[in-house]
Amino acid sequence: MADHGLTFLAAVAMWWLSTGLILALVALPRKTHALGMAGATLVLLAGGYGLTQSAWDMSASGAYVAFLSALAVWGWIETSFLMGFVTGPRTAPCPADARGWRRFGLAMQALLYHELAIIAGAAVLIALTWNAPNQTGTLAFLILMVMRISAKLNIFLGVPNLTDEFMPAHLAYLKSYFRKKSFNALFPVSIIASGIMAGALVLRAMAAEPGGADAVGAVLLFTLVALAVLEHFFMIMPVRDAALWRWAMPVTGPKPTDQSPS
Repeated sequence: MADHGLTFLAAVAMWWLSTGLILALVALPRKTHALGMAGATLVLLAGGYGLTQSAWDMSASGAYVAFLSALAVWGWIETSFLMGFVTGPRTAPCPADARGWRRFGLAMQALLYHELAIIAGAAVLIALTWNAPNQTGTLAFLILMVMRISAKLNIFLGVPNLTDEFMPAHLAYLKSYFRKKSFNALFPVSIIASGIMAGALVLRAMAAEPGGADAVGAVLLFTLVALAVLEHFFMIMPVRDAALWRWAMPVTGPKPTDQSPS
């Protein structure tokens, strides 16, 4: 059990630090973003290599390498999005009169290339690790993908706390596609489904041989799900998750205002 606790803390640290590094890069002047993106691409390549090697390693270290490699691939996608290199063909705010499926279609246009990059990343990782015994990296990426889609849909449908402090100025138009609302029907579904996934990973970790790739991988994946659930709860709680990464990207100026259509 102590080993599981250490693995959990290690996963939290890797998630927190990698997210902070991405935010720190994005917060740098725009003229540095091309160089930052080049650095992120080198990390992406290292992540791809790490995945191909760790997929056949059934040791605890193999699970850690696979997990870190998945974070590296995901980090490239997030960096390219936040820096504005891979977003979507629409770069205008949502019209105030847009409702229903029209609003959804416009939002998809604003994120289309980013979403396609995520799908492509998932497909490449699945192909690279096909039939390999250690699937920790691929599953970590898929969890990040599913939970991020859930978060985006909840924000689109409406949540009390938009947690948009770290949205870069060049992507400010995306805030117009968010909606501030006391409740949406998808939120409890997201939490229940995440709870089931987390429970299955706990059972897998408890059933696996302690210290092996299966046990370590299950705890790492559980941690990702738990952190994603926490991020979902930040959407409805009167606290903001920005404080977790204030060291990476200090927020200055007036607080963001709700630009979403009612």
